[in-house]
Amino acid sequence: MKKLVILYFVLISLFLIYLYSAYTRGAADPMESAVGLRGESDEKYVMVNYLAGNEYWKNTLKGFEDAAEALGVTVEYRGATQYDEHEEVTVLEQVIAKKPAGIAVSAINSEALINVIDKAVSSGIPVVLFDSNVPNSKAYSFLSTDNYNAGVVAAHKMDELIGESGTVAILTQQNQLNQQQRVTGFTETLKDQHPHLKVVEIVEDKGDQVVSENRTEELLLRYPDLKGIFVTEAVGGIGVGNALINNNRSDIQVISFDTNKGTLDLIKKGVISATMAQGTWNMGYWALMQLFHLNNSLVEPVGDWQQAQVPPLPTYVDTGISVVTKSNVEHFYAK
Repeated sequence: MKKLVILYFVLISLFLIYLYSAYTRGAADPMESAVGLRGESDEKYVMVNYLAGNEYWKNTLKGFEDAAEALGVTVEYRGATQYDEHEEVTVLEQVIAKKPAGIAVSAINSEALINVIDKAVSSGIPVVLFDSNVPNSKAYSFLSTDNYNAGVVAAHKMDELIGESGTVAILTQQNQLNQQQRVTGFTETLKDQHPHLKVVEIVEDKGDQVVSENRTEELLLRYPDLKGIFVTEAVGGIGVGNALINNNRSDIQVISFDTNKGTLDLIKKGVISATMAQGTWNMGYWALMQLFHLNNSLVEPVGDWQQAQVPPLPTYVDTGISVVTKSNVEHFYAK
């Protein structure tokens, strides 16, 4: 019995020592230290992108919202109503005027948004970029697919699908950096590793379904023996699919990008052979986590960190790529 009392005494003493230690480390209530990161409900972060309403952004916004719920902060979603760089600049100016706790931006153009992003950072508003970068701006970080590698993966998949020599066309938005990188990865890989596949033309589709459909109709006339089409964004992929359906062409392998419902439905029908799925939820979730750490001084920023080359955050986060085909398409529909 005496030994049992001594054991209880030792255990209680150890627990009291733990509580005192936690208290002296600064926690008013030591149990609160286990709660984790929490912000304030009036701490508002804003996501800004181009072409608001595009289905592609839904999963990214869901990640942003999930991070906000975990942190106890609020978020707002803003975007340009048209594919227009001037409108996105205007939207950003409006957001900056409200002095949010941080802004996550996907840029329509890698040059057009530099000044307005630098204006936000200079006024003390943290900015991170996702999906489409502005490399020469003062934004702290960029979260995205490795777009060059995505083009490499698409090239290997195109070779696997065609399985012989032939011609391939590309539809893209030529002024958008992330899509330029996808095209470069695709064309360089075909040239170096699959030279039996020749890229005959790179076509501007403006991210517009109707334009993409019309450009595809023209390609079918110019290249009747075309074997494959690589489309570097989702809306254009649906336009390509519609053109092939309208012309009863089931002999062309199409690789698209992203996982909107229209693209996934065309994969199930066998019109689109594959699509490249980005880690969009990760972009939104970790963008807000980074902004929260910057706004609450949970990292150690260095004045003019770019000049000093001492970044407070990872300057680039690769959010990954997956190949979606008929065999796994069901896993990519929104739940």
